[in-house]
Amino acid sequence: MVEAMDILRANLSRVRIPEPTNRIFKHECCVSFDTPKSEGGLYVDMSSFLAFGKDFVQWNYEKTRNPVYLHIKQTKKVVAEDRPSKKPTILAIGVEGGFGSGEPDYEESYSIVILPDYASLPFPSVELPEKVRLAVDAILLAEDAERKEQVAAWVAEKQVSAYALGLPQIDNGIVVPPSGWKCAKCDKTDNLWLNLTDGTILCGRKNWDGTGGNNHAVEHYNETKYPLAVKLGTITADLEAADVFSYAEDESVIDPLLSQHLAHFGIDFSSLQKTEMTTAERELDQNTNFDWNRIQESAEALQPIFGPGYTGLVNLGNSCYLAATMQVAYTAHAFMSRYYANQSLKSAFDAAPADPTVDLNMQLAKLGHGLLSGRYSIPSSEKQEGIPPRMFKTVIAASHPEFSTTRQQDALEFFLHLLEQVERVNAGNPKLDPSRNFKFGIEDRIQCPSGKVTYNRRSDYILSLNIPLHEATNKDQLEAFQKLKSQAESEGKEMAAGEVVRPRVPLEACLASYSAPEEVMDFFSTALKAKTTATKTTGLTSFPDYLVLHMRKFVMEDGWVPKKLDVYIDVPDIIDISHMRSNGLRPGEELLPESGGDILVLSSGDAEAESTRLVADELIVSQLLSMGFGRLPCEKASIFTNNAGVEEAMNWLLTHMDDSDINDPISHTSQNAAVYVDPSSVEVLISFGFQEELARKALTAMGGDIEKATDWIFNNPDASSTSDMDTSSSGAAAADAELPDGSGRYRLLGFVSHMGTSTHCGHYVAHIYKDGKWVLYNDEKVGASVNPPKDMGYLYFFERLAD
Repeated sequence: MVEAMDILRANLSRVRIPEPTNRIFKHECCVSFDTPKSEGGLYVDMSSFLAFGKDFVQWNYEKTRNPVYLHIKQTKKVVAEDRPSKKPTILAIGVEGGFGSGEPDYEESYSIVILPDYASLPFPSVELPEKVRLAVDAILLAEDAERKEQVAAWVAEKQVSAYALGLPQIDNGIVVPPSGWKCAKCDKTDNLWLNLTDGTILCGRKNWDGTGGNNHAVEHYNETKYPLAVKLGTITADLEAADVFSYAEDESVIDPLLSQHLAHFGIDFSSLQKTEMTTAERELDQNTNFDWNRIQESAEALQPIFGPGYTGLVNLGNSCYLAATMQVAYTAHAFMSRYYANQSLKSAFDAAPADPTVDLNMQLAKLGHGLLSGRYSIPSSEKQEGIPPRMFKTVIAASHPEFSTTRQQDALEFFLHLLEQVERVNAGNPKLDPSRNFKFGIEDRIQCPSGKVTYNRRSDYILSLNIPLHEATNKDQLEAFQKLKSQAESEGKEMAAGEVVRPRVPLEACLASYSAPEEVMDFFSTALKAKTTATKTTGLTSFPDYLVLHMRKFVMEDGWVPKKLDVYIDVPDIIDISHMRSNGLRPGEELLPESGGDILVLSSGDAEAESTRLVADELIVSQLLSMGFGRLPCEKASIFTNNAGVEEAMNWLLTHMDDSDINDPISHTSQNAAVYVDPSSVEVLISFGFQEELARKALTAMGGDIEKATDWIFNNPDASSTSDMDTSSSGAAAADAELPDGSGRYRLLGFVSHMGTSTHCGHYVAHIYKDGKWVLYNDEKVGASVNPPKDMGYLYFFERLAD
């Protein structure tokens, strides 16, 4: 021990005492899913505060030469089998006097370990240098970084209180001590709130199960209307983590003047330690501890599967969209080879920056090894635990504000975001990029009555399909069901769930609908110099290694209400899309002439928008002319306001009369730059749940028409993520040459299903065909699927068959 102490003293310069702003990891290894409960425990680097499992800490030492580590080991407590269980005295779970949570108890032990020889010293010990003792105490007391980021996501929308800046504070001489608090109206000594106006300390609200406070703080607000209170025990040197609640706004808020408000009552926040959970932390615990098995009783019959490739993902709170999508992604050989078979954790860690928790490549490798190695899927008498993808979620969501929250998200949007980020980080070496295996070229061919054509090419990761309900194969059963339903409703009865008949539409019909000819109304033909009706067809210029089909089950009903189609899709195990290939300009075809060097836009929506921009409403123009304005400015006003009306055009004119180019000829460029979008129309689409950028894009494409814009969004789900390719024939051909291509025959690899009325609520699960059987992945649960619901998928993943 003397020798170990000497080694420690020689390395004291490599020990840091963490500051409140430091990110501290002590619950999970940053390159694996090892925890203090793992066989070798967890080693916390006492310089960088990163944590490593037993098999990985040597890598960190070799890379950083940081030798001093805090070793944390949790060992399950032995409980005597004959020990009588206590009778619950309150209706609560996991608290003193309540029902047991079912989770085993663990004992935690600590030691100081110095590498490379793993010399060990016990902790706590008065013989340790003071700097080491202070550093360890600070690490153990600090909020874990993963936990901190989870809580931050949970309260991502917390706003500055409207009452904070002008908050009145009464000069009543109250000085709040640093400890020993008690409610002014009862004997409660926990869950206490300090009113920031008068300094009164009162207990919080009473919970539904009888725990919590006695409502004295909220009653005080009702009597005084003093709005803000801070929870005692959450105030530390990191003031941003303090729990401030606004009773007037009925939510947790930010108080930018909190230090000033605390100082009024003599509180020195820099010396306080955290002793209470914040409201957000309590909500997070309740959400993540929720046991889905209590709701999904069918899961009890699930036969668990263990081993490599059969590891589940823990639900972090509405993260099932991520879990289902990543399980299918890592079944694809492209992801499997890039982030598991051909990427060791060691090489990923060596290539990562100083903090591997923020490196997407490292976290994708960590997730790949966690899911596919079998290290965390070992048969035991206990339930399947799965692995928590916290670090991966943090880094993949860093560039997307929605995925950073704990709200439910659309699995389609997440998958597209994943592929975009994977493509970005592999930009320097596209041959290693697994996203390109999902990418394919699309070609739109549009022909006007002159017989001339034009082509537009783009690339995408998803083939999004409409569901032609008129192609249902069970029309007779549907008609009979509708009669029974009408009869039951007239008698005031409801149909039993087992009696409901849903349309059955073959996948072949959905694919045929995608490539079927489509009329483009009011298309401006550069050959005819007039509006006309053209015909558009769409095909694929390349077939990807993995074909992902998105079923457009969400449509817009009358009254702008999103509705999920209650429909079954009959999906075969093998499909052939060879007939969907498009080969560009055909022999004997003549291209439409270009107008002023501008490239023609070929989608029906953009064609309508192009024609709308080219032609001004003569009625609007004539009324403006009668007011004395010149013809060219009047035409511009009509075009740039999308022919919305005389008043809108007049307002535009009055705003732009002094523009230097007001009398210049109208050009395509100026029209695109100045197109007018009614802010109220944008707000309407935002209220439907669409993002502002997408709403503006749709309204611009559809000339400001809300109904057409809504339809455009649903018909272009990739509008915000599709990358346009070079529309010239040579550029498009070159881009296509870089994409994978081959046979049009595919085998069903897996599918993601959605339960719920909206993509932003409900639950996602994945079914994957693996090792000759169908397997269900439902968060942390993995089991054999007896009857996979292939007709209820939202996203279908197909793997191309060998030529």
